Amino acid sequence: MRIIGGKWKPIILCHLKHGKMRTGELRRAIPNITQKMLTQQLRELEDDGIVARKVYNQIPPKVEYSLTDYGHSLNKILEDLCVWGEHDIEMRKQKGENIILLNKEDVANDALPYAD
Repeated sequence: MRIIGGKWKPIILCHLKHGKMRTGELRRAIPNITQKMLTQQLRELEDDGIVARKVYNQIPPKVEYSLTDYGHSLNKILEDLCVWGEHDIEMRKQKGENIILLNKEDVANDALPYAD
């Protein structure tokens, strides 16, 4: 739980289990997270060997995050967490909360205005 616990890490990991994502894509997928917190959480996950960070030598800079093989070993746990979270969101929506669940397809680079 020390490695994947907390408010944001499970959400980040649920998004990354679908494939590589750039910083801006993650920000759009998790709109309530600050850039500072996203960066901190990604660094911690990288330090723990769960997430890989790939920097492309280009202008503007491009950085992609993905799960490592070790991170992929969490897939069953992540899938269960994601399913539970989606179910929780549906229950909360039924109670009147205004919640929008974003998927990777909703946050593609060319679909939204700001860059990574």
